[in-house]
Amino acid sequence: MKIGFFTDSYFPKIDGVTYTIKLWRAELEAQGHEVYIVYPDGDYDPDEREIPVTSLPNPFYRGYRIPLFRRPSTLPDLDVVHCHGPASVSLLGRYYAWRHDLPTVYTHHTPVEEYFDQGVKFESVADALAKVYLPIEESYLESFDAVTASTERIDRDINHIPLPVGIDMDFFEPTQTRWYEDRTVIGYSGRLSKEKNVDEILEVARQLPEYDFVIVGEGPYAETLKRNPPANVTFRDFLPREELPIFYSSIDTFVTASTADTLGLSTLEANACGTPIAAADTPPFDETIGSENGERFEYGNIGAMVEAIDSCLDSTYETRAAVKRYDVDDTMSRLTTLYENPQATARELTDEIPSKTPPAR
Repeated sequence: MKIGFFTDSYFPKIDGVTYTIKLWRAELEAQGHEVYIVYPDGDYDPDEREIPVTSLPNPFYRGYRIPLFRRPSTLPDLDVVHCHGPASVSLLGRYYAWRHDLPTVYTHHTPVEEYFDQGVKFESVADALAKVYLPIEESYLESFDAVTASTERIDRDINHIPLPVGIDMDFFEPTQTRWYEDRTVIGYSGRLSKEKNVDEILEVARQLPEYDFVIVGEGPYAETLKRNPPANVTFRDFLPREELPIFYSSIDTFVTASTADTLGLSTLEANACGTPIAAADTPPFDETIGSENGERFEYGNIGAMVEAIDSCLDSTYETRAAVKRYDVDDTMSRLTTLYENPQATARELTDEIPSKTPPAR
């Protein structure tokens, strides 16, 4: 098949969507398919199957861009359109599919409405925009033959197929190399944006001066977070992809207080490398983190966060076995079935997906 990925988020910026698309493309092309990626242009050198769309800097969310326009006639002949986001590039893909009567799939990655407060000054205005936006997006998603989501975190009143974006279990595995041999290190890797609540990690670091904390990532909230961090906190920019398994294997616990993840890829990647997770008891972690792979704590409760980290350090887990159900090989099998029959029912694609809610510890 010739598959078109239409995404509003792509390199050079790093996030879960970008890496998911890169992984899916590699897996699909290994099966003999051709994958074309249509994305907002930027400071990035595309290959022959990466097709940029003219775009402008985004004044509301630094680091991302606002796509403008590309003539559909300049796109290659495709067999299926798969959109990854609700903005301009996705609209281009949906229009292309309509013009050519192609099957369409949409994958929900991001609860866009939770980012509105970063573009407007007043919370009341952001809430009002969200109320207007949600029914518009729901109507748009209903135009697709199939909508997939990694967990119930989709929070949309539409029929959708549970389909985890998946992790590369062959790539993310425990490494012999360790960066932090003689100290206890609590780690985080992800975007440094408001909704990730990394400020709570800084607060828990103040409560746990006997441990070191390493925060890996970049984002619009980085400058604020770095103004006055505790002495036991070290910040690092995003790591090269090949170094992530070493980082995950080197830390003793991965911690996150995020409330805006749809799957939390970095937590599952850390699990695959043998590291337990301390995560807020909020979606999606109430589905992905349980007694086999970590601890959940009450969101906003620093004391509970401290207890969860200590419990992770004192306990033994089978973290890799716990996330085997998210292996990308299973995802690709279901995804190609979906491309061949985009109106397949959720039951047909999820017969072998195990219970989605792990028990709390």
